[in-house]
Amino acid sequence: MTGFRTDIEIARAADKKPIMEIGAKLGIPSGELLPYGHDKAKVSAAFIRSLAGRPQGRLILVTAINPTPAGEGKTTTTVGLGDGLNRIGKRAAICIREASLGPNFGMKGGAAGGGYAQVVPMEDMNLHFTGDFHAITTAHNLLSALIDNHIYWGNELEIDTRRVTWRRVMDMNDRALRQIVCSLGGVANGFPREAGFDITVASEVMAILCLASDLEDLERRLGDIIVGYRRDKSPVFARDLKAQGAMAVLLKDAMQPNLVQTLENNPAFVHGGPFANIAHGCNSVVATTTALRLADYVVTEAGFGADLGAEKFFDIKCRKAGLTPAAAVIVATVRALKMNGGVKKDDLGAEDVAAVREGCANLGRHIENVKQFGVPAIVAINHFASDTEAEIEAVKAFAAEQGVEAVLCRHWASGSAGIEELAHKVADLADSGVAQFAPLYADETGLFDKIDTIVKRIYRGSEAIADKSVRDQLHQWERQGYGHLPVCMAKTQYSFSTDPNLRGAPTGHVVPVREVRLAAGAGFVVAICGEIMTMPGLPRSPSSERIFLNERGEIEGLF
Repeated sequence: MTGFRTDIEIARAADKKPIMEIGAKLGIPSGELLPYGHDKAKVSAAFIRSLAGRPQGRLILVTAINPTPAGEGKTTTTVGLGDGLNRIGKRAAICIREASLGPNFGMKGGAAGGGYAQVVPMEDMNLHFTGDFHAITTAHNLLSALIDNHIYWGNELEIDTRRVTWRRVMDMNDRALRQIVCSLGGVANGFPREAGFDITVASEVMAILCLASDLEDLERRLGDIIVGYRRDKSPVFARDLKAQGAMAVLLKDAMQPNLVQTLENNPAFVHGGPFANIAHGCNSVVATTTALRLADYVVTEAGFGADLGAEKFFDIKCRKAGLTPAAAVIVATVRALKMNGGVKKDDLGAEDVAAVREGCANLGRHIENVKQFGVPAIVAINHFASDTEAEIEAVKAFAAEQGVEAVLCRHWASGSAGIEELAHKVADLADSGVAQFAPLYADETGLFDKIDTIVKRIYRGSEAIADKSVRDQLHQWERQGYGHLPVCMAKTQYSFSTDPNLRGAPTGHVVPVREVRLAAGAGFVVAICGEIMTMPGLPRSPSSERIFLNERGEIEGLF
């Protein structure tokens, strides 16, 4: 049991193995690992190329109900399940995203799991790690600089400065930079225009890195980025600025997946970190496909609830990378289900079986949605000490009514020993061959019809609505050859609707599409529904106020 030990105290006490030993578990020669210290390394591009043609293992997706302030523990369950599969004798690896600095110093925290189901080195993972995010930030801002430089030196491409769509990025929460005016200060500084910053995880470069299959594909996608438009509204591409080569050079090392380990010394690939709203919210295709060729089972996750993360995992990542998931795990907690049933956060400690049953409607919707993709599902009940037997049994009974099993998991407190039952059942489910995966819509379906399909079949809304200008823009992109792209829905993660306060399983709501954006390099069309923030702000009392180095030089307060 963890007692009062914090995540960082548990991670600090870990008995880590040299990263070469972790690589050897997967058959990676030491010469193909590029070490960053003793406990993390990048897997070489040459070794990854050598794996082409190898059979792939079983891909298992971990997703969840809609997130609540009560917590669900999706990453913790992903890590725990990977450890659990290894515990029962399976050759398994996990694949998760890297953590953004902004949330670490803001409010959300990191992305390394928790308790006794963590990836280490936790401090490094949640801070600078191997520098991938810095490389992405730099490559993105190089393109930003090239745009303004081109305009300054005569604007041969005739870029309309009012229609520059490419913003700048930084990996920190800073609301003051959301909207800015740049190039002030006179003739020598260029032509003033309105601009702004997004957080690095919202960058299209991040999405591109996570969807590219290799360096050649990466450079092509970078060149396909649309940076703005001319007065006749024709697009200007990054390749028009001859930017893609230098950007790819900056991203050369960042394209190589990072290998680390869990607390139980099992292999973990941690690579990439796109937003699950404005982008597809999954770790890199390169990391996932590499893991699948080295392990018999690969456990990965997708951001937020299944309505966002799992849908994008299936419709964008799996579609584009040719992946076929074998099973899905839907994580829920009794506490979060009670919140979906109307219980306030301060009252979650008291038993309320009726509220659990009421909140299970949200779980049921996600079960139905995952099944729509032809992927068999199982529910993981992430255990909290305040859960009662009656509440747990209510979740199990509800899941049984939906035709799936719910398994109580105690990995946070007990590591792999607390998730053995789920590991056995997930392995059996993945091995059963019952998965008949298919995306929700066909490539040739019209762009707005793709949006409407997701609204009706995943969100259970009555319809998607959009102004004529939005529909006209979609039709124009279809005429330009982008109609085959999947759509990436950007909406609140807290509800099936666009109202973050509407919990449970609402039906019949209208989903307004406020704006659409073409991520031509990443290869999807973003449909923005409601207010989506691409540069978060810090809370009144940010986590950074409680982070410091102690007298031994150790980090305190990170978690």
